[in-house]
Amino acid sequence: MRSYQPDLTPPWKRSAPVPEVPAEPDLVVEEVATGFCGAVIRCEKTAQGPTVTLEDRFGKHRVFPMEPRGFLLEGKVVTLVRPAPGGPVRPTRTASGSVAVPGARARVARAGRIYVEGRHDAELVERVWGDDLRIEGVVVEYLEGIDDLPAIVAEFGPGPDARLGVLVDHLVAGSKESRIAAQVSDPHVLVVGHPYIDVWEAVKPSSVGIGAWPVVPRGQDWKTGVCRALGWPENTGAAWQHILSTVHSYKDLEPQLLGRVEELIDFVTLPE
Repeated sequence: MRSYQPDLTPPWKRSAPVPEVPAEPDLVVEEVATGFCGAVIRCEKTAQGPTVTLEDRFGKHRVFPMEPRGFLLEGKVVTLVRPAPGGPVRPTRTASGSVAVPGARARVARAGRIYVEGRHDAELVERVWGDDLRIEGVVVEYLEGIDDLPAIVAEFGPGPDARLGVLVDHLVAGSKESRIAAQVSDPHVLVVGHPYIDVWEAVKPSSVGIGAWPVVPRGQDWKTGVCRALGWPENTGAAWQHILSTVHSYKDLEPQLLGRVEELIDFVTLPE
């Protein structure tokens, strides 16, 4: 008969138990050793033991062993385990990659706002960040261009309890947009932008099913030129609806846009 051997390890040196979490698809975790953060793509059995494949928001894949205490979920150490076969799978993330809150009610709208240049920009932001914005009570409005941005900001009257975030297309050095943005100087206003001529370009070509966004010669309407180069009917409204239909989550957008939108959301939702 085997004798009982007590655990003589001092309590302060014992590892506290951590929860086991099924590695369901789209669960976003961070690997503790490397800091790599991504969504679960799949789990596999290997000769060395079970592994999990993660995809970060830039589309990069990494494979990690599913070791005990090997991952962080919402900042807490967990052990990933293979999900039960045939078990129910429900989305755990919103389209932006945030934690989904089933049944959450929309918050009463804040005084703060996010302004974008046009309707297409607003529709794209809604498609990916809509759930987050409703929970935070952030309203997105579009300006139809930014030529009158300084006057619009002055009329809005930003303050500590009404911050204003502005997303600008083609915000690069020397552009008209950069000169207009430089005229806005207010601690309660944040103007950021992406380098693309139009927000269409912020959708990854691979998501749309094209090799790359075409280069349109100067002097031509950019959207019409894109339709011509791609052999699409010259109906920019219909073209945009096709492009928008290919966007299912943040993974379909370029990081230069992702970071700027999230920066604006953080800015307008800071505590008063």
